Amino acid sequence: MSTVEDKNKAIVREAFDTLFNRRDYVAAERFWSPDSIRHSARIAPGREGLFDLVKSLPAELKHECELIMAEGDMVMVRGRFSGHGQPAPWIAADFVRIGDGILVEHWDVIEEEASRKESLSGLPRYGDDFPEER
Repeated sequence: MSTVEDKNKAIVREAFDTLFNRRDYVAAERFWSPDSIRHSARIAPGREGLFDLVKSLPAELKHECELIMAEGDMVMVRGRFSGHGQPAPWIAADFVRIGDGILVEHWDVIEEEASRKESLSGLPRYGDDFPEER
């Protein structure tokens, strides 16, 4: 039996893959509300703000999902964005609110991935390896 949380996690996984990895903007429209609310320093308002950002990034953009959690209508994705043309991948915690089966609100926390030399803890921020070891 599938829970609401399981369904919401599946929606978010498919939405992220459709937009960030497959770059299928027409298919991605079914996942994001046109009036979606963005609480982000990097993304302009609405679905078009998000799509315009993705369109402006290199074709090599890739999103990897390491962890996804849900409670009710809220879903949290911990992942890595690479191939965006910046010196280091971004490690992101994206929080989305689902309404009527689509993404209606979004918050994010984004930080550059640290190299072994930059990591005071000596531990990678994502996965088991540092970016220079991949």
